[in-house]
Amino acid sequence: MTTAEDVNRALADAHRREWAQVLAATVRVAGDLDLAQECAQDAYLSALETWQRDGIPRNPGAWLTTAARRKALDSHRRAAALRARFPLLIESGDNSHSRGYGDGSPSPETQLTEMDEIPDDRLRLVFTCCHPALAREAQVALTLRLVCGLTTEQIAHAFLVSESTMAARVTRAKKKISAARIPYRVPDAHELPERLDAVLTAVHLVFTAGHTAPTGDALVRPDLVDRAIELCRVLAVLMPDEREVRGLLALMLITDARRATRVDDAGQLVLLEDQDRSRWDRPAIEQGRAMVLDALRGGRPGRFVIQAAIAALHAEAPTFADTDWGLAVELYDLLLTVWPSPVVALNRVVAVGFRSGPEAGLVALDELEEEAGRTLSAYHYLPATRADFLRRLGRDEASAASYRQALALVENDAERAFLERRLAALLKS
Repeated sequence: MTTAEDVNRALADAHRREWAQVLAATVRVAGDLDLAQECAQDAYLSALETWQRDGIPRNPGAWLTTAARRKALDSHRRAAALRARFPLLIESGDNSHSRGYGDGSPSPETQLTEMDEIPDDRLRLVFTCCHPALAREAQVALTLRLVCGLTTEQIAHAFLVSESTMAARVTRAKKKISAARIPYRVPDAHELPERLDAVLTAVHLVFTAGHTAPTGDALVRPDLVDRAIELCRVLAVLMPDEREVRGLLALMLITDARRATRVDDAGQLVLLEDQDRSRWDRPAIEQGRAMVLDALRGGRPGRFVIQAAIAALHAEAPTFADTDWGLAVELYDLLLTVWPSPVVALNRVVAVGFRSGPEAGLVALDELEEEAGRTLSAYHYLPATRADFLRRLGRDEASAASYRQALALVENDAERAFLERRLAALLKS
């Protein structure tokens, strides 16, 4: 007999794994983000009762997608019936659930057969969220919220802003899509390049949120990592000549190749310098490396190609001590010219600390904090980096103070446990 606990567990797993696909497939029918969300949420609610009565389906995602799409079609049929019976009343009313179809956009049934140029519903929704009428931050935030199921808190963490600020951005973006009557459709070929950078940014942030989860007890969220890689593979098929697409795919493959060694058997964080490199996924690294070499040909590289080159540099070193930190700093310098991000600048500081020693690292960190201190004020890697430099210099008291600062900011339990172990070791010495 299927219990309520069984159903709740299955639904939680389906929400984590299938929400993006359910929503994206439903938007394809609904033609409206708000209606699609309502129908997808209703499908999950319906499953609570139906699954306990009839049993959990063999393919929960397919069941939920079918239920949500039927609800969207039912809503359109009801709206059409009301328009036929009370045309004057409906035309003067809100009619919000049928917007997007009075401007020449195809009906939901027509869209089901015509929208085949992009072979993944989730990617269609990504491109829709990344409409140029929206601000760049809003494009990426909306993609992360709707397509990837990240919480507002997680997105705020990725953007280094407050949760309230991010909530306002997402709300404004959804309202603008409605007000501007932006239809859910496949962009024409000439429209794809102008949306590509925002799409790549969103996919990269999904990967980042999965590679090191901003909150929770697990370091890695494999579902997000796999989703990002899958979407990028589809992008690579769709736009085979875009070097930045290949660069992002290479970056993710090489970085994720270390997944099995990033935590020990107890789930504790293992730093790059302590990881067992013999257990890294060498075929994935070689595949990514080949993409990097290919993408580096033909002109000045973009930010994802350069990041992939940095990842390949680490992956190719036989040991941590053999890493070419001088080349790493040069690559970060190049990356900062095309992507002047404070997070990139902090990563460069770390490379400086390994190339020239922790004292030089502290000097570079002080300079960065003067330039971007407010931007990084809630970023726990800033005090954690300072704490490590001080620890390596034997300045235990100052190091402990910085570890405490980092602990006040970190929200991932695996990272918190690592920092606590480092602090405890200092206090014992």
